[in-house]
Amino acid sequence: MVPSQAILFFLFLYSFTAIATQSAHPAFDDSPFCTVTENAEELAGVSSTAPVEIEEHGNGRIIDITHAYRPDMPKFMSVDSLGKVVFLRESLANGSLANFSELKIGMHSGTHVDAPGHVFQEYYEAGFDVNTLDLDVLNGPALLVDVPRDKNITAEVMESLHIPRGVRRVLFRTLNTDRKLMWKKECDMSYVGFMKDGAQWLVDNTDIKLVGLDFLSVAAFDDLVPAHLVFLKSRDIILVEALKLDGVKPGIYSLHCLPLRLVGAEGSPIRCILIK
Repeated sequence: MVPSQAILFFLFLYSFTAIATQSAHPAFDDSPFCTVTENAEELAGVSSTAPVEIEEHGNGRIIDITHAYRPDMPKFMSVDSLGKVVFLRESLANGSLANFSELKIGMHSGTHVDAPGHVFQEYYEAGFDVNTLDLDVLNGPALLVDVPRDKNITAEVMESLHIPRGVRRVLFRTLNTDRKLMWKKECDMSYVGFMKDGAQWLVDNTDIKLVGLDFLSVAAFDDLVPAHLVFLKSRDIILVEALKLDGVKPGIYSLHCLPLRLVGAEGSPIRCILIK
């Protein structure tokens, strides 16, 4: 291990606080932490009189990296947007005693988590659903890294990131964030993701147990199923997809992700935050 990797390893094991003044990789920039921008509001269709989505809480200490569910957000492998997901079944305006809504949504929409049963029928039948996912993996120190912008995540790219042993949770920010793919209405299948060899390199050469990415699939479309199979075969790795990483500085954070306790579901919407 080279000295720079040893320092990062030490900080990762013993620090739960983000390093605000230091880049974790030469490719990282030092852009400010995220806030709601006018561009984001315009893309989301938010009017000036509407409640504003808050990205930072606790005087900027807590960063929400979960996409709000919008009718015009992309739906995976579809030219149609996600559409309406919240339906008001009973309404005060119509004489009901209270407003009462229902949620109708695909489990792999927006920011969500994959369970092993997503791509393995034997795991699905054995009950390895989102209710069995390890909360210890979903919560703890995490490293946010910037991926080279000109390619999918291959074995070569993984090796170039120099992620040291001992790092268990990594959020990969890619060209998807720069292109604002999660703000489009149609699903852009040219998104960046892991290739099979990149997934295999991660499994064989790191201690990473949580993989987070900034689009609806961690796997590139050309290796959609093969990369998922590599990641989920051991049942040790948890995949968190469609993270909102706009404007967040690379570095070390305390990550907290909580899926719904859905028995029998191979995926679930998930709320993820970073704490500096």
